[in-house]
Amino acid sequence: MRNPNQFLYETLDVLSEHDVIPKEIPENITQNLNPNLPLRDYQNEAFARFIYCLNDFQGIEKPIHLLFNMATGSGKTLIMAGLILYLYQQGYRNFLFFVNSKNIIEKTKDNFINTDAQKYLFNQHIRIDGKPVVLTEVDNFEDTYPDDINICFTTIQQLHLDMNTGKESALTPEHFKDQEIVLLADEEHHLNRSTKAQQQLFESWENTVEKIFSANKNNLLLGYTATLNYGDNNIVEKYRNKVLYRYDLINFRADKFSKEIEIVQSGLSPKNRMLQATLLSYYKQQVAAAYGIGLKPVILFKAQKTIAQSVENKATFHEIIEGLNERNIEEISQSKVPIVQQAFRFFKEKEITHFDLVGRLQEAFQPNYCLSVNDDKASETNQELINTLDEDDNPIRAVFAVHKLNEGWDVLNLFDIVRCYETRDARSNRPGKTTIAEAQLIGRGARYSPFRLPENDDKYRRKFDNDTDHDLRVLEELHYHSINNPRYIYEIKTALINEGLMDENIKERPITLKASFKDTDFYEKGVIWLNQRKKRGYQHVRSFDDLTTLNLKQKNHPHTIYAGDGGVTTILEDTDTSYTTTHQGPGNDIPVNQIEQDIVFEAIARNPFLSSIT
Repeated sequence: MRNPNQFLYETLDVLSEHDVIPKEIPENITQNLNPNLPLRDYQNEAFARFIYCLNDFQGIEKPIHLLFNMATGSGKTLIMAGLILYLYQQGYRNFLFFVNSKNIIEKTKDNFINTDAQKYLFNQHIRIDGKPVVLTEVDNFEDTYPDDINICFTTIQQLHLDMNTGKESALTPEHFKDQEIVLLADEEHHLNRSTKAQQQLFESWENTVEKIFSANKNNLLLGYTATLNYGDNNIVEKYRNKVLYRYDLINFRADKFSKEIEIVQSGLSPKNRMLQATLLSYYKQQVAAAYGIGLKPVILFKAQKTIAQSVENKATFHEIIEGLNERNIEEISQSKVPIVQQAFRFFKEKEITHFDLVGRLQEAFQPNYCLSVNDDKASETNQELINTLDEDDNPIRAVFAVHKLNEGWDVLNLFDIVRCYETRDARSNRPGKTTIAEAQLIGRGARYSPFRLPENDDKYRRKFDNDTDHDLRVLEELHYHSINNPRYIYEIKTALINEGLMDENIKERPITLKASFKDTDFYEKGVIWLNQRKKRGYQHVRSFDDLTTLNLKQKNHPHTIYAGDGGVTTILEDTDTSYTTTHQGPGNDIPVNQIEQDIVFEAIARNPFLSSIT
């Protein structure tokens, strides 16, 4: 019997460990998926659990709703394709795929329907039980082909509109009365509006899906998401008996299927931070070329909130590249950030001069090779470029965005993300919405860009965890470029933990003291002093505010000096922190009598009170 307080996946974890769940995957799955996409152990586990729950596990209520909570980049869509094949064999013919983004719709259509697409998920010829099967896109389920796999692709917004207003050729409630439908909910966490609100909202997306799902007891609702809020009690109760498999990014990383995420903290100005990332991108391309690996690294320049900010970032970047000179390169080369020093050592070894770098960067990052994906129109126009960034004939090297790519972006060759702003939106030591969105974006960039070496045939896993000084290690890292701000680094790390993208991994361990140490005078008579922080009171201190007749206030005016200092933090380490080499000098208060007279006179002239004194 299953413990009602356990999640379904926890029960299945135990059953799997005791070999209760059969591991053999039907050939109708393995033989009909793209042979260039070999199944991984965790994907086989996901298939085995689904088949077991569908056929043998007691306690699953009908209609069946199950959720795959798996990391970004772990191949959830491939699992979806495999389950379509399996369910076809079980008698299902009609599949409804829906998600909240048109971008994801177009990408998934390409993966399912376009046999010429690089990321096509099926075998070129599908045969189930020895018979050829065709996969057909349909607008509704009125006149489907009884021997085909019929898939309707739609957004949740359009599905909601069709179901509640009705129009010709659209999906309506009548389509689902007498049909057995498999609902495929990508990014299912978007369907929890009513659950989060603790009330049934009138005709919400969630209610629309529930109507379709409950129309037939043999319907299936299969959800897929990398983001499930286990801190929300309402969400927990809804999904306690539905989460079939939980495979977080921390597991994905531990199995070496992701890039390592490094935060590059620097005291550079925003412009020089953009240039630094561009130089690192070119460095990675040259390292790959030196080992015979074809790679075109992509940079994402992330704006904070508005499209206008992103447009300004793009214009600034073009100005930097167009006006680039050797002096600019030399300034970056003085950076104390280890990865930047490593890049310039490589350039020196390969005899790539500052002059060479100017010309090569201007060629590689010319305006035609830079793409903005901010508004809906631009996203539709450039959809193919965005979805094929890692293909050889795609020239794009830099992408400028705000929020459009936070979900559904399937890219392997994203190696640098530049945070083009320095503000923080934390509240009460908790990450703000912007930081949470950044954490989700980092998860997308963590996808591993596969390459094979003669001595290592597994091209899908990291190879240099134990040899981090190897040149090719840089191809296994995503660099996230930000200002050198310890508070922000703490917040982004917290956001990754809260989003389920990493584990705090705090464990208690007993410490045993050696007998020889216990015999020492230090152990017997030593004293341990503990510091205690106490809030200081300033009630007795008088300031210029008390001198109301003068109406004067003392105010320090901080000024930030941008320098090349910085360091790197490995954000997904198992331990709480890894190495960080940063330098931040103490601030200084400078008395007026130590400031040059011309500056003092200018300040006096700008102060109405002081300038009125004769």
